[in-house]
Amino acid sequence: MVNRTKRLEKGTESLKREIEEHFQKVEKDIKENEMDLGKYHVKEIERSLIFTLERKINLIGITKESSELIKEYKKRLEDLKKRLEIL
Repeated sequence: MVNRTKRLEKGTESLKREIEEHFQKVEKDIKENEMDLGKYHVKEIERSLIFTLERKINLIGITKESSELIKEYKKRLEDLKKRLEIL
């Protein structure tokens, strides 16, 4: 059980880095006026990365810190969606 928890924790850290990378890509796409590519990255963050992160955190056990982190990611994503005019 301990090994599984460690793998889940490593997986959540990896997902957090990947989410941050995608946020940076969206920002870059907006600056370069590549709206279609930015929309793709937003969908990738929303549909797979945040969803997977939530599932892994639920398996480990939700803490206030993880709950706040997911809320922050969702808020940042909503702000980017507004900038890309996705709703």
